[in-house]
Amino acid sequence: MEKTHEAVVAGQFGSRAAEYVTSAVHAHGADLEEIKRVAGEFHAGRALDLGCGGGHVSFALAPLARDVVAYDLSSEMLDAVRSSAQQRGLPNITTVLGPVEKLPFDDASFDLVASRFSAHHWRDVARGLQEARRVLKPDGLALFIDVAAPETPLLDTFLQTIELLRDPSHVRDYAPSEWRAFLTAAGFAIEEVTLRRLPLEFSSWIARMGTPPARAAVIRGLHAEMAGDVRSYFELTPAGDFTVDTIEVRAKPAT
Repeated sequence: MEKTHEAVVAGQFGSRAAEYVTSAVHAHGADLEEIKRVAGEFHAGRALDLGCGGGHVSFALAPLARDVVAYDLSSEMLDAVRSSAQQRGLPNITTVLGPVEKLPFDDASFDLVASRFSAHHWRDVARGLQEARRVLKPDGLALFIDVAAPETPLLDTFLQTIELLRDPSHVRDYAPSEWRAFLTAAGFAIEEVTLRRLPLEFSSWIARMGTPPARAAVIRGLHAEMAGDVRSYFELTPAGDFTVDTIEVRAKPAT
């Protein structure tokens, strides 16, 4: 029986749950601090961490919200989040298993929906955002954060290629223009878009996903062969380290 995309995602991340809980890239960052700031000002009652991964958004929201639901496709990842929440003394975090394209929640049941570094794994990002809009209250707030693809085709192709070689569960990093179109179509009104640069250290980036040495070597080979403008944009180094764009979108339900 052939694997579904959802099985590929769960398989990729289930065995590496502990690494994502402790990952410095995921546990820290200006975007995570912004989530804390916004959540603190918004005074959310019930919050949803959509595609929670290692649970870092849930951990950030828990002291600021009444209840937090950590939602993910990987049962092993949710087990790790549940264990870490207990260790951190955060009893208001609950975990729920499932795909983002079909959320098991009532309409207008969350004050805040947040998703960080998850959407590039979703089978259908348009449907996932529609579901996020459906479960968000009319006066609610949404925050979406992810790696952003460049608008230039050459740069976009390079990024998507190395992402897929590293991780077969990768679907697509979306450009800012794509994010705007998806969110508007899903019924969101965009309030603010923030772009940042995120440095990535090659060895830990590969190790975190358990990329086989043969595919890691192909990625390094691509680095060496790319044109100067690609190398410059991604700030490629001899060690293989590079820098990507990230996007943070703050949105509310459109009226």
